[in-house]
Amino acid sequence: MPAAHATMAPPRRGLRRAVLLVLGIALFLGFVSLGTWQVQRRIWKLDLIERVDQRVHAAPVAPPPVEQWSSIDAARHEYQPVALQGRWLPGKTVLTQAVTELGAGFWVITALQRDDGTQVLVNRGFVPQEQRTQWLEASTPAGGPVTVQGLLRMTEPDGGFLRTNDPAQQRWYSRDVAAISSALGLPRAAPFFVDAGLPGAGVPGATAAASAAPSWPRAGMTVIRFHNSHLVYALTWYGLALMVVAAGWYVARYERSLSAQSRPPTTDEHPPTP
Repeated sequence: MPAAHATMAPPRRGLRRAVLLVLGIALFLGFVSLGTWQVQRRIWKLDLIERVDQRVHAAPVAPPPVEQWSSIDAARHEYQPVALQGRWLPGKTVLTQAVTELGAGFWVITALQRDDGTQVLVNRGFVPQEQRTQWLEASTPAGGPVTVQGLLRMTEPDGGFLRTNDPAQQRWYSRDVAAISSALGLPRAAPFFVDAGLPGAGVPGATAAASAAPSWPRAGMTVIRFHNSHLVYALTWYGLALMVVAAGWYVARYERSLSAQSRPPTTDEHPPTP
């Protein structure tokens, strides 16, 4: 029986070594690939940050026309300074939850009716929590045409703050353009919204509303920030790849030690002397 066990041990040990080798190579290549992908993502992110930084300091332009709405994307359009004219639509305001450097509160978002028949949602600025009821019941600023300068922003669907938007209860946790436009009954709403205010422009935004509400809503509070931890992720993946190499070296050394211990001792046989 011991002899049979001895003959079976080497094949099983060889199979185990093959499995460990294949697993180690797969893990090493996988970790290296993930690290390289993060390096590429970091290059892309740094390029995006540079382009956006140049974009936000450019002169305001007209927002994309209707025929270009289907091709709008964040890479080319988000944070683009825009200037648009129109009239505030009465009764077309929602408050979306916000946390800013001024504390918790809400963004005041009102629909702007343009002369071409389209509507654009404008984030007029921030108000503190205690003003929620006041701004929900407040009438839309009256008067003639207004000019709004601000930053073009992409929609924020599916809610935020780990909660889902509830239009029926007027509870909005993200600036979901499609959902807000539907709730307000806007027939030709743009697929983007505009944050009133430009970087370094003081207290810009809706010029006609400035005299009616000198302090609130507080415009120009857009935070332009990109999460860029790709270097940390890359180093983590490359570190795991090195750990796989170290583990492979340790396992190989251990296997050699087992082989040496299980190998029967060799004896020198000498012919009997006459």
